[in-house]
Amino acid sequence: VFFLQVTDGGTIKQKIFTFDAMFSTNFSHMENYRKREDLVYQSTVRLPEVRISDNGPYECHVGIYDRATREKVVLASGNIFLNVMAPPTSISVLAADTPAPFSRYQAQNFTLVCVVSGGKPAPLVYFKRDGEPIEATPLPEPPAGTGSWAPRNLLHRDLDDTKVPKSLAAEGEVGGGRPPATADPPRGLAAERGPVTETIPETVVSREFPRWVHVAEPIYYFRHTHAPVSDGTVEARATLTWTLNPQIDNEALFSCEVKHPALSMPMQSEVTLVAPKGPKITMTPTRARVGDTVRILVQGFQNEVFPEPLFTWTRVGSRLLDGSAEHDGKELVLERVPAELNGSMYRCTAQNPLGSTDTHTRLIVFENPNIPRGTEDSNGSLTGHCGFRLVLALTLTVILELT
Repeated sequence: VFFLQVTDGGTIKQKIFTFDAMFSTNFSHMENYRKREDLVYQSTVRLPEVRISDNGPYECHVGIYDRATREKVVLASGNIFLNVMAPPTSISVLAADTPAPFSRYQAQNFTLVCVVSGGKPAPLVYFKRDGEPIEATPLPEPPAGTGSWAPRNLLHRDLDDTKVPKSLAAEGEVGGGRPPATADPPRGLAAERGPVTETIPETVVSREFPRWVHVAEPIYYFRHTHAPVSDGTVEARATLTWTLNPQIDNEALFSCEVKHPALSMPMQSEVTLVAPKGPKITMTPTRARVGDTVRILVQGFQNEVFPEPLFTWTRVGSRLLDGSAEHDGKELVLERVPAELNGSMYRCTAQNPLGSTDTHTRLIVFENPNIPRGTEDSNGSLTGHCGFRLVLALTLTVILELT
């Protein structure tokens, strides 16, 4: 009796175990480090620790010896397919297109992505909001991008009534008279529309959480794909897309859950959508002196923020030290600060699609006893005594010419 493992679509048959009843011997044809087969009842092979690589067809051949020729003669054979299942090894939820800015005056679509790896066969993936399953419309093709998809028949704008009256009427009043489209896209993720110009007075202070008003419940769109991995497992990706409403979606709990035949209970990963609030900013050194390199860093927030915020630094009333209008990133570096920066105010804007917040910090620059006064220009570079010598030389030249 001998067993074969069939691989590469049937092109390779590898003998894995042999039992010889005449001599009562058995032998494993696998390498020592893969010797995992145990003989049971003489004609059974047991795989105590099944791996993904063990998946596939197997053959069993039974034969006898021909006493005359002493050769083996195969009398019967059989085959079976071993289907090895593997539970997912990891699951994570992230936001697509992050970091992304906050839009105060225009609704935008938002997409959560759930990535599940290591499973075989492909798992069943679905989303929940605040513990309740989300009924989503299947979306065969994802939106081309946030910029090319706009909300339609879903919401209208209502700015702060004490500052600006409603500037946009219902959907049908804007761009009225346009011929209807031949193919109507799904509600909530409409096709491109012509630009609408809205005049906002400079005195208006935009609210951090605009009053987006939905005329209906949020409409979710779901897309599920999976791709095979070289080790025989699959990577599943599920996306959930909807028109974001900062007022009702802020602090909403979304979870991605996975069902799989190899799991006794669903596997899940969850995130809470939260706008940035109360950034913690540190400045090093805390007592900056002329000529020092100052680093201003956002270390975190008073709350957990998701999705990842976008940070923008500006100098109130002027440009940054390098001449730029703004700087992106969690850290702002000011090299060789001059005395002129003393008292300057720096603003850090942290924003994600759910909201925006501004935090200010003031830079205090002390005199540096190691640098004589008047030896530093406005850019923070030291002029030294070279500039003094040049002025003295020019003065002597003018005096000599006059005499």
